[in-house]
Amino acid sequence: MMENEKQLTGREKASYGLGAVGKDMVYMLSASYILYYFQDIMGVSAAAMGLILLAARVFDAFNDPIMGVIVAKTRTRWGRFRPWMFFGTLTNAIVLYLMFSAPPSLDAGGMIAYAAISYVLWGVTYTMMDIPFWSMIPAFTEGGKEREGLTTLARSCSGVGSALVTIFTMILVHALGDAFGHGSGSQEVERVGFQIFALIVAVLFVIFIAITCLAIKEKSTVDMETASLGQMFRALISNDQAMCVVVTIVLVNSALYITSNLVLYFFKYDFGGTAWYQSYTGFNMVAGAAQILAMMVLYPLLRRFVSSIRIFYISLAMSMLGYIILFAIASLGQNHLVLLLIPGVLIMAASGMNNVLTTIFLANTVDYGQLIRGRRDESVIFSMQTFVVKLASGLAALVASLALQAFRLSSAATRSADQSVDFSAGVSMASKMGLRMVMTLIPIAGLMIAFFWFRKKYVLTDARLEEISEQLREKERS
Repeated sequence: MMENEKQLTGREKASYGLGAVGKDMVYMLSASYILYYFQDIMGVSAAAMGLILLAARVFDAFNDPIMGVIVAKTRTRWGRFRPWMFFGTLTNAIVLYLMFSAPPSLDAGGMIAYAAISYVLWGVTYTMMDIPFWSMIPAFTEGGKEREGLTTLARSCSGVGSALVTIFTMILVHALGDAFGHGSGSQEVERVGFQIFALIVAVLFVIFIAITCLAIKEKSTVDMETASLGQMFRALISNDQAMCVVVTIVLVNSALYITSNLVLYFFKYDFGGTAWYQSYTGFNMVAGAAQILAMMVLYPLLRRFVSSIRIFYISLAMSMLGYIILFAIASLGQNHLVLLLIPGVLIMAASGMNNVLTTIFLANTVDYGQLIRGRRDESVIFSMQTFVVKLASGLAALVASLALQAFRLSSAATRSADQSVDFSAGVSMASKMGLRMVMTLIPIAGLMIAFFWFRKKYVLTDARLEEISEQLREKERS
């Protein structure tokens, strides 16, 4: 770092981390509960929601590089990034509240239109703040350990924001619905609860990002490298190892997202009980802790003894074992939460390690691409990661929605004025078994394909990476 540049203060780091917490609270609320809100509470058909979520996700993925270009060309006295970040946050918070405030008086067609328009607008406005949030790091850091440390801190804070919403949403939704709802039905409690909870999250989001914008100053003018869709796909096609990793990411993430979309329905319609959402909260709390600990403790521990590739195979085996145990427990009719925690920990711990591993594998393909093409496509390759993760999310939402449609799982279809109703009692065994199979066997199939694909295609072992590094050093010297 240059001597005339001051290192980031603790206040600046904390402010940026706080923004990451708020940002991912909003993302997780939308990603995990929008299907449940519109399909199960507001009565939109699962098939319609699946198409809406897939189309919006694909559109959002294509929208990312466009927003990157817009931000790169922005020039204001407040900097390049902060105006977009704050404006995007403010509009996204408003849209988030409106999205979870659908008028119950709308007819079926009107509710579908409301869901589609609000969700697309949510994705567009979220991109407006998300792209500059991560892209601005080089503008107020000087590289090296400071930049790496801030990125790590922000990613960790994002995980905290996601975990908070994953764990506490349903408990707080029911508490707020009971306190402020004017109806006596379970659906009315959840409808009002989601509306108030979304308002709380939206307000916190604006406050947290406002603190970030006020505390962080863009210390330098940086050239923000952006990747067009054409550049993404050209880099991917010409780099067989990047293609291998991208396909693997789609398969692994689709498997996880199918389960995460359906696990809420599993607790409500299969696990059952009048306080099913409390069991769901407990399950998420333990599984979420396992995911974070796996990223921070288990992966570094295993890496001291075995290669990243071998750890990846271990994580795939853990996931598949977890799904097998989950299917067996559910099929035997066991509804003890402690038993379900065993597969939950296995699946989410594996997911935590996979989050680290796929990023590492993708980074390895950058050096490989430089050797075979003579240029580094770092920004292009990592832009593709965002694209494929969103694509996997959309595909998983479609699969989950079609399953819900086929098995007719919706409290909106079987309204009850009794808040303490056990929803599992009215669900046929065939529907329960179908739900179990989709949320376990389809992910197992996807993970098996990922294993054989990765094992056949990926060649960047530790030894091969060392060879590549040496060849690149020789080229620099010559």
